[in-house]
Amino acid sequence: MNPALNRRDFLMRTGGGFGGLALAQMLGSEAMANTLRGGLHHPPKAKRVIQLFMNGGVSQMDTFDPKPRLDALHDQAFDPGAGQLVESVTNSPGFKVLRSPFEFQQHGQSGRWVSSVFPHTAGIVDDLAFLMSMTSKTNVHGLGSYMQNTGFTLPGFPCMGAWISYALGKINENLPEFVVLPDPKGLPYNNLGNFSAGFLPAKHQGTVINAGSRDGETPINFLFPPSEASHITPQSEDAGLRLLQALNRGYANRFPSDTRLEARLDSYELAARMQLSAPEVFDLSKESAATRNLYGLDGEKTADFARRCITGRRMLERGVRFVQIWSGPGGPSNNWDNHANIHTELPYMAQQVDQPIAGLIKDLKSRGMLEDTLVVWTTEFGRMPFSQGQAGRDHNGGTFVTWLAGAGIKPGTAVGESDEWGWKARKPLWCYDLHATILHLLGINHEQLTVRHSGIDRRLTDVSGHVIRDILA
Repeated sequence: MNPALNRRDFLMRTGGGFGGLALAQMLGSEAMANTLRGGLHHPPKAKRVIQLFMNGGVSQMDTFDPKPRLDALHDQAFDPGAGQLVESVTNSPGFKVLRSPFEFQQHGQSGRWVSSVFPHTAGIVDDLAFLMSMTSKTNVHGLGSYMQNTGFTLPGFPCMGAWISYALGKINENLPEFVVLPDPKGLPYNNLGNFSAGFLPAKHQGTVINAGSRDGETPINFLFPPSEASHITPQSEDAGLRLLQALNRGYANRFPSDTRLEARLDSYELAARMQLSAPEVFDLSKESAATRNLYGLDGEKTADFARRCITGRRMLERGVRFVQIWSGPGGPSNNWDNHANIHTELPYMAQQVDQPIAGLIKDLKSRGMLEDTLVVWTTEFGRMPFSQGQAGRDHNGGTFVTWLAGAGIKPGTAVGESDEWGWKARKPLWCYDLHATILHLLGINHEQLTVRHSGIDRRLTDVSGHVIRDILA
């Protein structure tokens, strides 16, 4: 914003949208420093993060973790031996071993195994670092999503994006520091709980934006007054602004410790600034034909996720620090929760994201952005090595796969392994380790990023977590 303009002039020039309405009555803005309180703990490798969250539980033995043992014992009773208890979350009668119906091949100089459902991702494996023994405490979607996002299985804790926002603040004052792009079909399990600021100041929660699935859709509602609102005039706005200013000042004086009002006002002020910046961010018409083809933006199956990936890249370019893109809504279908038929359900989801994700990595690399951008691909848990019904797989927190790419990551590497069944991890890696590693790459010691809450020094990694140094460059 031009420093020569006062707030009221700025409001008039932005056309009097809803965000502008609140901007003028802001009681004052607290400038968030762009460094951790007291300075970063060490030089960062990453400046920004884009996380790709596959909602529902991606089957590891059908994507990145082939298990020949399942081929040999297909349709036989699953028996891991030693009297180990085998349990099913949502009923898998008989526990019959289910081989993967997909062909695996090795790819790249790293020789990484990838199944046929991810042909485009197979072409970029030498840019990725795989965590092959991720583990969760739970086999339940909501709890698993909370754990992967917040480090806890219960609600009420800040998610990773909120912690990063709290620690590092804004890069661009005209855009949020933490943006969530959900699947157009709906929010994931836990709805907005996955993006919560918890006990951190409310302004650090994720800004949820509908990136749309078609050109011309409005990604952010209420940035501008509707065309039919002819009753909104500069005079009526001025009167409304003065009234709101008085009401807000009175509330702030009565309840100085309530961060919700501050967060609401901050969000409205941000919305006013986004009246100028947001339309350009979401306008993909200037993207080249080559870029559209790279992501599959014009493909029937890939358009939705491609749009969000390109929008995420454009946000990173313009100073958003943390972008989270979701594939799949909550519920029994149209996500990665493949209970009924792994043969058809998994390819359906993989085809939507495979080309856009590979395109994102290639695009970031070609623009020189992968050097200071961290890309994280994950899910809340994996799936069982035995069948559910005839051809589905049940939830499995025992092992799943995550991969990272970009800033500070050693490409073409892999850490950890699962057992011969793909049932449990050997030397498990937890969300605490993943979160510690992400914070480390951002210049933050996860043990020192704490907030006192209810008599406890809380942190994203709880009382656990180690930086996974084997994947660091």
